[in-house]
Amino acid sequence: KTPDNTSVTESTLSLTDAGFDAVLAADEKPLLVDFHATWCPPCRAIAPAVEELAASHGDRVRVAKADIDLNPELVERFGITSVPTFVLLRGDEVLDRFGSVSPGELAERVEQHV
Repeated sequence: KTPDNTSVTESTLSLTDAGFDAVLAADEKPLLVDFHATWCPPCRAIAPAVEELAASHGDRVRVAKADIDLNPELVERFGITSVPTFVLLRGDEVLDRFGSVSPGELAERVEQHV
């Protein structure tokens, strides 16, 4: 665990309500947030592609995951109504927001902004 209660798993950050703003402010690179749930089959299906994207694009974008069941403040803040939902941010600006996509489309959507 890091001091702000986020944790790093492989190439992605695991976000918390309490640590989100610190993570957002920590770097100039865009931040892709994967809002997911452990009980969500489409979330589990796209998870390897999210990890792959983090590993392959880590020099240009930070990739993070936020479990909706553990982070109600983030869910409310970003108006998350279904999972998976991806939100790509640069600072406080939302660059892109989208739902379930194929692994190829995930990379394409991120590439448009990094």
